[in-house]
Amino acid sequence: MNGGWQVDAERALADGRRFDRRIPAFLLRSPISRVGYWWGTAVGWLWGSIWSTGPVERRNGLWVFRGLPEWAFARGGVCVGGCYLTGDRAPTEAVLRHEAVHKQQWLRYGFLMPVLYLFAGRDALRNRFEIEAGLEDGGYVRRLPRARQRTESP
Repeated sequence: MNGGWQVDAERALADGRRFDRRIPAFLLRSPISRVGYWWGTAVGWLWGSIWSTGPVERRNGLWVFRGLPEWAFARGGVCVGGCYLTGDRAPTEAVLRHEAVHKQQWLRYGFLMPVLYLFAGRDALRNRFEIEAGLEDGGYVRRLPRARQRTESP
C-alpha cells in the first residue's frame, strides 16, 4: 500500500495486532467469545425484527434484515453478531463479503467487539475492523481498476 489513507490503514492494522496480543487468549475465539457472538446475534435479531419492513433472508452466512429506518442503523448498515441490518436497498455481494468479515470478528471478539469497535473510531479509513473487512467492499474507498492495482501494489 502506498501513500495517503493506505499508510494510516496499515498503521491501524499493526496497532490492532499489537493490542490483540494484550487480550487474554481465553477471551478470543473461545466459548466465551461464542457466547458474546450469540448475544450479539440475539440483539441483532430483536432489533431487526422490530424495525425491519423488508425481506429477511440468509445470505453469505448472515441474517440480512432490510427495510429498517435510517436512524436504526449506522452508515449503510451494521453487523451485529450474525445479523446485517440495513435499509431498503438490497446489499451487493461486495457488501455481504465485507459484512461476513465483521461476523467473523464478532466470533473472534464476542462481547469485546462493540467496545473494541468503539475505540477503533468512526473514521473507517483508520478503523482496523473496517480495514480488515475491506474498505473497497464496504464502499469506503473506490475500487481501483485492475491494471492500476497491479502497478500500485508493493
